[in-house]
Amino acid sequence: MKLEEQQETPLFAALKKYVEDETISFHVPGHRGGKGIPEFRNFVGNNVLSIDVTAGILGLDTVCNPVGVIRESEVLAADAFGADYAHFLVNGTTSGIQAMILSVAGPGDEIIIPRNAHRSVVGGLILSGAKPVYIKPVIDDYMGIAMGITPESVRRALVEHPNAKAVFVINPTYYGAASNLKGIVEIAHSFEKPVIVDEAHGAHLGFHPDLPLSAMEAGADMSAASIHKLAGSMTQSSILLVKSVLIDDRKVKSAMNLSQTTSPSFPLLASLDVARKQMVLNGRQMLDRTMKLCEKVRKQLNNINGIYVMGHDVEGNEGCFAYDPTKLAINVKELGLSGFETENILKYKHHIQIELSDLYNVLAVGAIGDNEQSINALLAAIKDIAEKHGRKNVVKIACELPENQEMVVSPRFAFYSEKKIVPLEEAEGEISTEMLMAYPPGIPIICPGERITREVIDYAKALISEGCHLQGTEDPDALSIKVLADRESINYYERIKEVV
Repeated sequence: MKLEEQQETPLFAALKKYVEDETISFHVPGHRGGKGIPEFRNFVGNNVLSIDVTAGILGLDTVCNPVGVIRESEVLAADAFGADYAHFLVNGTTSGIQAMILSVAGPGDEIIIPRNAHRSVVGGLILSGAKPVYIKPVIDDYMGIAMGITPESVRRALVEHPNAKAVFVINPTYYGAASNLKGIVEIAHSFEKPVIVDEAHGAHLGFHPDLPLSAMEAGADMSAASIHKLAGSMTQSSILLVKSVLIDDRKVKSAMNLSQTTSPSFPLLASLDVARKQMVLNGRQMLDRTMKLCEKVRKQLNNINGIYVMGHDVEGNEGCFAYDPTKLAINVKELGLSGFETENILKYKHHIQIELSDLYNVLAVGAIGDNEQSINALLAAIKDIAEKHGRKNVVKIACELPENQEMVVSPRFAFYSEKKIVPLEEAEGEISTEMLMAYPPGIPIICPGERITREVIDYAKALISEGCHLQGTEDPDALSIKVLADRESINYYERIKEVV
């Protein structure tokens, strides 16, 4: 990597020049640098609206077929992240994940996927027509969360499904657990199968030696990374990385362009350009500071009676090869509280908004924008909550995370099939045509094509009773769910399943 080149921001520089030239605009967007929306401009400022321009104007570039400054910025990003190719995304990592799936699999093809994959993966399966071969992640019973997958489970899946087109891995999980990605890559490559990686929560990994390996460092073939989550760019800006002899980058780009907007946000694209530069030049120091802050507060939180915060102590366990210490997964169940209740207390009493809550935990994400003041505020709030509730001898919630859902028809077939609506309470045994999940983290409890079990229903009811707003169903309250209309739909699927 040439550091002098990494100091450049070709796209951001071109946008600034466009503004400095005082160009008179007769192109979209119609707000004309903010003049057409003064109330919004007065709040957000002139500069961000002045660079909100359209694709393809002189001196700029187009994201669908970049040949100018966007292309130059993507080349710098590929170098920075250790890839052969980099593609900027303004539809979030969701669009990158779906492009990865579309580029490796078509109708009827199998992909090996952890069962705790994000909802965007299910969307990719519906779009591509590919069929999931789910691998059960390791479950941490105390935390009540899914961890990583093991190389052995990947090898077993590849032996049982030799025609699978790819292996999909999460690096790391939302809660910070990283699988042995390098070991998984070696196994998959021995079967000549590419490894594609959801790195939504791992864009920062390659910029500090004490963090788990990034996908590119581990030898994976593709990775979709949310630069906005932990590497400093604006929300919805992500990157798709390719480094592989098993993947044709031209096919990846074609897959991206199926759903990618032709009117990208240039403020988002420019933030990717600047975030890349910052991570290369200052990322290690910034992450070092972040990790020290997180480790300090983790130790202090673990000294509070009734509180447990996961950390490096879980490394080496079956479901966690390495751990990302910037994640603060705070378990509160011994206080007799749910994570949802704790999130509400933090938000409405202490004015602290955490990343997510679940039945047992709240997750605070440490990031390069944190400081002593924000970290200390979190510590003081958790101390206050623990003092007011005290340690209980019994756990308030005993509902188990449902496992081993049976896939009866493919997600694509379920999505397009005739449906009927049934109350969730009466849906046991039915085949779901919708997803049902808590968002965040966006990991489906049930996916389209799977049989709804009593465990799924009970778990969903437990989430609802604790104040969790479930998503994925057309019913906004998730009290009803769409299922296959009749048995004949399943019989039809059995007759044609090689293509659906």
